[in-house]
Amino acid sequence: MAYWLCITTEKNWNVIREKNVWGVSERHKNVIAKVKPGDKLVIYIKQERVDNVVKEPRIVGVFEVVSDPFKDSTRIFSSKGVRSSGETFPWRVKIKPIKIFDKPIEFKPLIPKLKFITNKKKWTGHLMGRSMREIPEEDYNLILRTTKH
Repeated sequence: MAYWLCITTEKNWNVIREKNVWGVSERHKNVIAKVKPGDKLVIYIKQERVDNVVKEPRIVGVFEVVSDPFKDSTRIFSSKGVRSSGETFPWRVKIKPIKIFDKPIEFKPLIPKLKFITNKKKWTGHLMGRSMREIPEEDYNLILRTTKH
């Protein structure tokens, strides 16, 4: 079983939650190809500016993958602010919720404890230009433990 940090926007988080599906762009198909049923996806919403208010990066839920990756170009995700605008994120997996956090977990306080972030000062470099990345089980467990407070 593998654990993945999935990077998205607030708008697409609503789609993920509503449709129980995770999708990535054509250029990330090699990453999602490694995803297997039973894998866990941690949904991370990147920092965004909404009406002049900066919303900090946060973790909003954990899902389990319930399908093999498949291709579906139906337009359900928003590609606003994505480098390749008009992208449909056609490489997808079906997912089921394990835990949706009532109160999102702030990401920045986790950085010092997360193993996959080796450069704590330039931590965004570990996420830039990615749609998802594998994280160690230790980091997954740390995130889940954080929700219990």
